[in-house]
Amino acid sequence: MQGWIEIAKKAKQFAEQNALAHLDADRWLMRSMASFIELSAARYPLDPGAQWKAGQALKLMIVGYAGNRNTGADVRVEEMIRQFRFLLGDEHLSLSILTLNPQWSEGYFRTVKQIQFPKLFPKFLFDTVHAHHGVIAAEGSMFKSKFANALSTMMVGSLGLASSEQKLAVAYGGEAGAMDAPLEKLVRRYCKHAKVIVRNTQSASVLGALGIESTVGTDTAWTFDPAPPEVGQKLLKEKGWDGKRPVLTVCPINGYWWPVRPDLARAAKLAFNSRRDEDHYASIYFHHGGPDVKEKQERYLDELAKAVLRIQKEQDAFVALVGMERLDRKAAEALAARLSSISPALFISDEYDMYSLVSLLRQSTWLISSRFHAIVTSMPAQVLSIGVTMDERIANLMSDRGEAALSIDMNAPELAEKILTQFDYVQQHASQSKTAMAQAVVRNLKCMGQMGKTFLEALHKQYPDFPISEQLLAKEDPWAFLPELNDNLKALIKRYECAEKKEAS
Repeated sequence: MQGWIEIAKKAKQFAEQNALAHLDADRWLMRSMASFIELSAARYPLDPGAQWKAGQALKLMIVGYAGNRNTGADVRVEEMIRQFRFLLGDEHLSLSILTLNPQWSEGYFRTVKQIQFPKLFPKFLFDTVHAHHGVIAAEGSMFKSKFANALSTMMVGSLGLASSEQKLAVAYGGEAGAMDAPLEKLVRRYCKHAKVIVRNTQSASVLGALGIESTVGTDTAWTFDPAPPEVGQKLLKEKGWDGKRPVLTVCPINGYWWPVRPDLARAAKLAFNSRRDEDHYASIYFHHGGPDVKEKQERYLDELAKAVLRIQKEQDAFVALVGMERLDRKAAEALAARLSSISPALFISDEYDMYSLVSLLRQSTWLISSRFHAIVTSMPAQVLSIGVTMDERIANLMSDRGEAALSIDMNAPELAEKILTQFDYVQQHASQSKTAMAQAVVRNLKCMGQMGKTFLEALHKQYPDFPISEQLLAKEDPWAFLPELNDNLKALIKRYECAEKKEAS
């Protein structure tokens, strides 16, 4: 602790002497990461680190947001791992994954070694990437400043380090959005040699403007197989559901306390002060805060509550509030307080694993969600869903399924009325909406299969002697590159593949 305090003192002095603002602290982290990438490139001729050789298991490191009980982040990585294991075979593969907290990711990611990483990560990545044959950047919000420049810096840093050592560097199914200028510069400089697969055309356009070539793919959560329906039903019944009433599930967030930024002076002050800082995220990182943030969040929750109370009354619905990330607990509890008259059930990911939560989501009749992956993982069950969004992700998703109006900006005036208008729409066009969802699921599954082929081609180009089946590599059928699918997904594929063939003929 004494050593940390000394570091904090020096950090504070450095910040004050150089008049560093929040963005400058982020810039310091990016500069540090860039320095280690350059050092890695200089080290490579003398010490290339782990280099794959024929007969060895391929050591791939997955870099994402694991270990924070973020259901969406964990689901998409779980399915990546399942796809890689299917394509490459366990006998040829040695996977590891970075985790913030091994206790929170315990029981996830079978066959994969979990490595805890520090909040200040440049030197750690410099050492750890060196010991692997390749890197998979796995975070959904991969290239954007909305949540945390530090998270994107970790993605870019991992890819840059792997590229500098001439190793496999793949960004798999991520999204690109608005970036601060220093992050744009980092991406432009260090991602140009990586194989970047994005999850929509909008992301490809963002990266294209920076000179980064990318292939359009999709998210990787589409193949997820949750716990059986009985698990979700049991959870709901334990909280008072009678098994008959329609279920309205709501996934709230705090969309205004992002981005998280490092604040060295504030962290130093916190080290000497026993008083709690409600905006403190972890280590030297702090949520965006202040009276304006609180006011906007209160309004969002008030409007959400207004809409939920109206729907509950009209439909006699059982209301479940789901926190898809442990950080959503505060928002979910605040919304529950506003809905105390109807006693909503509360399910937060710090108490329920991803298999149970997705099973629960799929028992819903309707879903109102500010979480992207709550919508994605409920779509295979054709749950009627409406998005209340803080950024472009849900808007892109709804646009992909042909229902762009079902994405509502959380800052929209008269938010409750807009939710109710769209709720009336999905009620009146339920069959049409379910068809649109099912077709979107099949399209995205096919796209995920194509991603698998693209990944194999990138691996084959990097390591020509790696034992990939020539027959598999030559196949054009995207379904050949997906792991085993559950019966529900197989039925959707059969139904809509047949429909497409009829239309084509």
